[in-house]
Amino acid sequence: MRSLIARQGGDPTVAPSMREIPLEENDAAFEFAEKLLAGRIDAVLFLTGVGAQALLDALKLRHDETVVLAALDRAFVAVRGPKPTAVLKKWGVHIDVKAPEPNTWRETAAAIRAAVDLHGKTVAVQEYGKPNEALYDELRALGADVLPVPVYRWALPEDTAPLEAALRASLSDGFDIYAFTSAQQVENVLTVVRQLGFEDELRTAMRRSVIVSIGPTCSEALREHGLPPDIEASPPKMGPMVRSALEQGRDAITRKRSSGAAS
Repeated sequence: MRSLIARQGGDPTVAPSMREIPLEENDAAFEFAEKLLAGRIDAVLFLTGVGAQALLDALKLRHDETVVLAALDRAFVAVRGPKPTAVLKKWGVHIDVKAPEPNTWRETAAAIRAAVDLHGKTVAVQEYGKPNEALYDELRALGADVLPVPVYRWALPEDTAPLEAALRASLSDGFDIYAFTSAQQVENVLTVVRQLGFEDELRTAMRRSVIVSIGPTCSEALREHGLPPDIEASPPKMGPMVRSALEQGRDAITRKRSSGAAS
């Protein structure tokens, strides 16, 4: 990301705010496998590519891969976006439903609702990072019995010093643009700044600057925290995000600061 920003003429400050760690105990994954192999899972929803692959890697510790994939192929299979789609294609597993862009849980739930009757059926959901209770509530409202399958979770970096330094610099140097590439990144940044004791100051600085989101899921997290994005990448990828931020950022900053957006 640093090189992307620099090539577009920006002055980047980049600090890691999260790391992905596998769950040490995969009890939920193994429970899912037992139910899947016994024919007790009617539908499986994959939310991320990394999580889908991690789930299979965990199951291969106890079960033959071909047996697992055959059982999965007998179920109704839904995916949230292109990354889990690519993983399932590599496995040779069919896909019944693909959520349309922007691939949030809302589009995912709507696509499933239009394709299959979930009343009385068990739906396994491969989680990403943390439970999506809004998605689960929607599936339950459709009559499904939801089985969350956590595969990995997000944590702060082992060394948060670079992130802490960047957050302090944002107050002293005055950043023009704050760019977020995931919903969990938003959570982690706010967690660290609360620990440092200047959350209110950071929020004020962000509201005076331009907040950029990589896509709808990230934007939703920002809004939930009272930090609505000024720019959202379309399509939701790193390159378009950086280009949008730098092409539209100057005008957006001028508008916000001239209108007293921080008041």
